[in-house]
Amino acid sequence: MTDAGSSAPRRVTLIGSTGSIGTQGLDVIAAAPERFEVAGLAGGSNTALLARQAVATGAGAVGSATATTDQLAEAIAAAAHRAGVRAPRPELYSGPTAAAEVAAWEGADVVLNGITGSIGLAPTLAALNAGHLLALANKESLIVGGALVRQAAALGQLVPVDSEHSALAQALRSGSAAEVRRLVLTASGGPFRGRSREQLSTVTPAEALAHPTWDMGKVVTTNSASMVNKALEVIEAHLLFDIDLADIDVVVHPQSIVHSMVEFTDGSTIAQASPPSMRLPIALGIGWPHRVPGASPGCDWTQAATWTFEPLDEDAFGAVRLAKQAARASDTHMAVYNAANEEAVEAFHAGQIGFTDIVDTVQATVEQYDPATVLGGQALSLPALAAAEDWARTTARLRWGGASTGRPAGGL
Repeated sequence: MTDAGSSAPRRVTLIGSTGSIGTQGLDVIAAAPERFEVAGLAGGSNTALLARQAVATGAGAVGSATATTDQLAEAIAAAAHRAGVRAPRPELYSGPTAAAEVAAWEGADVVLNGITGSIGLAPTLAALNAGHLLALANKESLIVGGALVRQAAALGQLVPVDSEHSALAQALRSGSAAEVRRLVLTASGGPFRGRSREQLSTVTPAEALAHPTWDMGKVVTTNSASMVNKALEVIEAHLLFDIDLADIDVVVHPQSIVHSMVEFTDGSTIAQASPPSMRLPIALGIGWPHRVPGASPGCDWTQAATWTFEPLDEDAFGAVRLAKQAARASDTHMAVYNAANEEAVEAFHAGQIGFTDIVDTVQATVEQYDPATVLGGQALSLPALAAAEDWARTTARLRWGGASTGRPAGGL
């Protein structure tokens, strides 16, 4: 692997290159050509954008979940013609395995996985098994894959890109593992901070997508509003840093300047603070352990500012408590939690259920789940996780009598 501090640029493959994380990752790379270059790209339904990215970056491998290799080649040729340049001829991949194949492609030093949803698990495992440094923005693959991902990852091979976990990784460098008392993840509170459960029952999809701080996709924004996103981040922190779930707390911080904190046994709390921007954790993720100068503006200490912190209302937002219970239950319970939530989010936006029904559906599905019955004694594996997810999706849909929404494609 090329070291980020050496003279050779680090070669980066972006999985989900046409999504929010992917496009911001390309911006980070373009702004630091002496540090990074694009190795590979994998995208989904936006073939035209993927083709433009391929032409602009000269990626050596390009994959699409939806376009055939012929369609992808034609799109790249058309994009090159419009740009007035010679068409590149990357290795092309297509279909449901395209992202994993690009993630495993040998031309990369680091893989940035920016897909939303559990479909990111296969690319995560592919990148790890290929020996690449993995900058992980796809929290669901770690949460669903759990032990499988941790078994595949060598020491130091997995670097978090979520702003909260990037903050924790930075703060944890201030002390030894034995000196850590607890992790504190901050949450913006989303658009419904301060509302009661009764008030949440009338929330509309449009209101759920009006996040006050972050610009994210439909699934992640809705998860932020329901606090499911923070629940997933708690489990992610547990798996990434091997901290007991009882020692991971959530605090609401509406300004989203302090991204998370580590409290040490001597009473010190180390916090990482920066204005809300994913470019900083993306840059740190792909350049780890080195920082990238100018990745993001810092705080303006010449201006007066007030930062506030308040406890999470677990009566109105029970997703965090439920996730901790699920994670303690078995290695596959969080796959059920995540799959049921993905189905419920789609049903909410389709007008089939209400906002509070999202977490209620997750809870009911998790409580019905019995690994011995559903999996029939299967050992933990990708097929076992897929079986747990399929059961969860079917069970969740029975609550509103809906047809399958399929696996949300998210940022891929």
